[in-house]
Amino acid sequence: MESEAEPSSKELLKIYDTTLAEKLMQKLLPMIENCAKQTRSEKVVVAVSGGSGSGKTVTALLLSCFLKEKGIENYILSGDAYPHRIPKYNDAERLQIFRENAIVGMLKEQTYTEERCTIIQEFQKAGNDADEKHVGKYPWYESYLRNGRKALENYLGTEKEINFEEVNRLVHAFKAGGEKLWVRHMGREETELWYEEKDFTGIKVLLVEWTHSNSEYYSGVDIPIYLDSTPQETLQSRLERNRDQWIDNPFTMMVLDIEQKMLKKQAEKAKLIVTRDGTVLDRKEYAQFVPKPQNKKERCYEHRTDVESLPG
Repeated sequence: MESEAEPSSKELLKIYDTTLAEKLMQKLLPMIENCAKQTRSEKVVVAVSGGSGSGKTVTALLLSCFLKEKGIENYILSGDAYPHRIPKYNDAERLQIFRENAIVGMLKEQTYTEERCTIIQEFQKAGNDADEKHVGKYPWYESYLRNGRKALENYLGTEKEINFEEVNRLVHAFKAGGEKLWVRHMGREETELWYEEKDFTGIKVLLVEWTHSNSEYYSGVDIPIYLDSTPQETLQSRLERNRDQWIDNPFTMMVLDIEQKMLKKQAEKAKLIVTRDGTVLDRKEYAQFVPKPQNKKERCYEHRTDVESLPG
């Protein structure tokens, strides 16, 4: 199956404001050069992570353009192709895990009754059973929410949800000098899963663009980059892109909140951090960073011309 034609570097640089990517390049390029010297390898893996709407895709695309301008051939690997399930099935799996374990947890804690189950089922039918407001009227509902959330925390971004083993193999095959490697692609339907044999000959930098690209479940990343964002920004991005079956409801917000806390922990090992106001910091600078008050989302990629935006 053939992949869609990608815009050229010149086209991308005309479409997007490159200010942030330029600031990143000032710190990233020396890191890539130092990494290559220290490891005595021409193969360097750069990971760009952050929540939806943080700018991962565009950042990776622009970094790729600037690296090519410097004569550094690279390839962008999208981690979105490596879940065990296509998006709509994974969404359903997440909800099932939350609801089933919420009930099982109540049984263990002896907070479950048939009468309460009837109330829970009504909330489930309405699609708002993850709403914390229900605790105000039904104090026992805290048990349902806590047990369901705990199960979600043990699923989201883990090996249960994502095929990290396959990502790990690909990353290490690249670093070992593999020339012909199979790259996975995944759409949103059952028939939209395929592999493309990619020629990595001459490619020196692998850019892993993904929410979980700084995860502890795989290794081989040399330079982790983290783009900071909030659950509200992530939700707005998903609303604009229609990314979820259950958009703008309490369950989606719970998922985003869990993911955000997970990303914040992973940010601790990032070598470069981009704050919400567009400041680019290394790890030491971030530890001393005091964020500026914001009246609006400052870090965004505005189109320079009235052209169709890129996916992702």
